[in-house]
Amino acid sequence: MPGFVQIGYYYFFSRQVRRSIVYGEQPRNRLDLYLPTNMNGLQPVVAFVTGGAWIIGRLAERGVIVACIDYRNFPQGTISDMVEDASQGISFVCNNITSYGGDANRIYLVGQSAGAHIAACALLNQAIKECGEGESSSWSVSQIKAYFGISGGYNIVNLVDHFHARGLYRSIILSIMEGEQSLRRFSPEVVVRDPSARHAVSLLPHIVLFHGTSDCSIPSSARFVCLGKQSK
Repeated sequence: MPGFVQIGYYYFFSRQVRRSIVYGEQPRNRLDLYLPTNMNGLQPVVAFVTGGAWIIGRLAERGVIVACIDYRNFPQGTISDMVEDASQGISFVCNNITSYGGDANRIYLVGQSAGAHIAACALLNQAIKECGEGESSSWSVSQIKAYFGISGGYNIVNLVDHFHARGLYRSIILSIMEGEQSLRRFSPEVVVRDPSARHAVSLLPHIVLFHGTSDCSIPSSARFVCLGKQSK
């Protein structure tokens, strides 16, 4: 059986998959849960932002619950909407995963490519919100054991020209990012450098970045995690 058919069969017919769980009121505010076959006790949890069907089954085989969070894409929404959706999805996982056999004390946030950027923004925004007075929130960065970013871009300011050269034209990326004036706000690498964010950065969980050095889509960089460590 071809690999893509196996994936499709697993997704639509496996009893271990809970499909299209609603976590918000907006279009595409859905997540899929992938449960291990043997649920002996509470299981560790991965909240995964975007794609990755080829690794989800592997994690479930190893006794890990995976919540694959979908979110609005452009032009359904811009970066603020995407980050908000991811944050709501993370909140749902943090507050409801025990009902599915997940261990609320072992929740790991993972993002890949654009999802790595969006998840990092959601995590930073939440940390900044927790530093504000009187801010109410449905989840806390303290509920996330660690953040794993795979092939992400964390400095959009420096990536606009790179994306433009590869066909994601400047006008489109600026529309997605809500204009040039918002690029710094949605660049985690830039945000963690800001002295006013020092307290928020200190709240962040352990950060691990994975990136192939031959990646042509997004150049590899470890500055986000290095700057985060320096700010703590």
